[in-house]
Amino acid sequence: MAITDEASEEVDLHIPQGLDIQFSHVHLYVDHVADVDEYKNYEDSINNFHHEFDPDNNGALDVVTRGKEIWNTMQDASPANEGYSSHGRDVVKQLIAGFGFRVTGCYPPSGVCSSTKTVLVTSSDPKGIQIVVSSLGNVQVGGIVDEKYVHFDRANIERFFKAHDNRQGVAVLAFQVGSGCLNEIYQRYHDLHPDLLIDCYKEGVKSYETGDDILEVFAYYKGEKSTSPADEGTILRFIETNGSRDKVCKLPGIKWVPAKFHHSCSSAYFDHWVSNVFSRTGFLETLEDTLFFTPKVDFNAGVVAAGEAQIESTVTGNVSALSTAEKDSALKDQSQIYLPINNALTKVGHVHGFLQEIGQGVQHVASRVQDIVTFVQQANDRRKVFGEGFTFLNIPRSYYGVLTKDLLMKGIQDNNATKQYSNVVSSECASAVFEICAEQSLVLDDLSLDLGVSIGKVKEVLDANIPAPCSEEYHKNESFILDTIMRSRYVNLYYLLRDHLSEESYVSIVRNQILVDVQGEDLLFQIFTSNILQRNPGEAAPFFEFIQRVCSECIGPDGCPKELKPGCGGFGIRNFLTLFLSIEVTKAMLEATSAKELGDQAKHDFFQHQVDIFTDQLNESNPILTEISDAMTREGKARERLESLVAGGNSKEAEELRLVMEKEGQAKAAANGKLMQCNLKYQKLMKNLRESGM
Repeated sequence: MAITDEASEEVDLHIPQGLDIQFSHVHLYVDHVADVDEYKNYEDSINNFHHEFDPDNNGALDVVTRGKEIWNTMQDASPANEGYSSHGRDVVKQLIAGFGFRVTGCYPPSGVCSSTKTVLVTSSDPKGIQIVVSSLGNVQVGGIVDEKYVHFDRANIERFFKAHDNRQGVAVLAFQVGSGCLNEIYQRYHDLHPDLLIDCYKEGVKSYETGDDILEVFAYYKGEKSTSPADEGTILRFIETNGSRDKVCKLPGIKWVPAKFHHSCSSAYFDHWVSNVFSRTGFLETLEDTLFFTPKVDFNAGVVAAGEAQIESTVTGNVSALSTAEKDSALKDQSQIYLPINNALTKVGHVHGFLQEIGQGVQHVASRVQDIVTFVQQANDRRKVFGEGFTFLNIPRSYYGVLTKDLLMKGIQDNNATKQYSNVVSSECASAVFEICAEQSLVLDDLSLDLGVSIGKVKEVLDANIPAPCSEEYHKNESFILDTIMRSRYVNLYYLLRDHLSEESYVSIVRNQILVDVQGEDLLFQIFTSNILQRNPGEAAPFFEFIQRVCSECIGPDGCPKELKPGCGGFGIRNFLTLFLSIEVTKAMLEATSAKELGDQAKHDFFQHQVDIFTDQLNESNPILTEISDAMTREGKARERLESLVAGGNSKEAEELRLVMEKEGQAKAAANGKLMQCNLKYQKLMKNLRESGM
């Protein structure tokens, strides 16, 4: 069992060409949705702040300090509480403040009585990411509600809460389909999975006077496919628009609301939606039966593990007709559907806890942005200024790089693993430099260099403290040593990307805890928010992911740019395990902090030991994951070239490429074996910790 790509390598020739499908929106069910006027007043305050705030004219103050000064003078209430926590928040206000999104739609419109309240939230491009947020409304005594739109009926929210232990969550994954597709999808559910049809759709799709047709089905079975009842929680919604194609939100009933976006507000576009389920294969087969989705990437047993926790995951999706060399078109495309699906293999860990606490459902929603470094930096700054927004998962600094004596001796070398390098700096001099950095607090407890330290400060400290026996050697190699120290902040990323990024970009990536993956000539940047829709700390809940896909700019044989592939950069094969570990690290860090605040030293030490084990596993796994990713990339390139040669009748070179594919497949399998051994090692360590109580 291993990480594999393109699990289904042959395109299903029976896919009907008319099945046109793309992302539409996600629908959240929450405890409370405020009046639209309240959100608009909040947006106005933030827009006024942007009008007053000039990030390039702060004098001696940093952006956050100056921003706080301005924001606090604009507020009638007391300044924002410094002790931000991610639970118990209004997700609409989080999106407005943290990401610069705005309310661009609502239901019901003025004068219409409804038992629910709904707002639509979008980024600055309203045709991109669309988040519909609903709660139960307050119907006045004697008020008559004749819900015109079934999808806004209060019974939907009540049913979702009942199926999810009364938890808020991502309740609906909605897709827009092309003309004539909706009846085909209905017929396939009717014939193959009738138990998944929601009662009011048993007889067919719902049609509205707007010209829009809707079908809703339950996403999952409670257990195995067709042998267990439907899980009456998460819904798949399909919309066929036969009326106005210019409507921003295709969901019938949503009334457009004017919104003002500051020029700093970024646009975002759906990339993939992730589910945690009991039967991964059952959901995969259901999607293949009804939507003709096929598996693309498998992360199978023994590969994705954090301590004792193990999961399996498969990315499934459609075959998009997208063909473009335009970056902007690739960014905005919503026709390539990817649905990663997770199931737990052990009774510990995040996925198991999610399933036990709240049942099957959407783990996270991932969206693309054009410039993730700027997007995340702004989100972090806005949270600190407004006291509202999002925090992100903790990524150990060792993921990016730490300072070691060995690194000081050898410096930053090329990434040829087979080559042996001689030391540039002696062991004695390297030890002296490292000890000075540690004693003067330039290096933190985790051996990472303080991101706030300048090269001038490092030079000043070393010049003043280097012992006499090492002085001559140090000054001879001063430039080399200083360069090594400063690059230690991001040395692991530098080995991947080299001079493709500036020092400023590297440091911004580290500061904002962005994950980086490489697949051939494509890059993938990823970041994950802390839990959203969480009432109390420690509860399982969904989260958001934001990514940037940096597609290769290679030129094809015809001298023109190569077509950009949907999903270029992959799904973070190196980072998939990092995400899993980071969720566990974040949970353990919260437990350790809570125990410390309560004065429970034994409990603090236990969870801190967990953090250490997860971090060590991350450090040991990273180079192995790089081996797997590299082998997969070379194998994929060979396969791509092979298909071209076979089509052209070049059998000799095709046979050579088959041998290359076989070799890389063996390399991938060997690296998978190493990764599984690594996982078993840390599984045992975590089990010993748990059983010892320490």
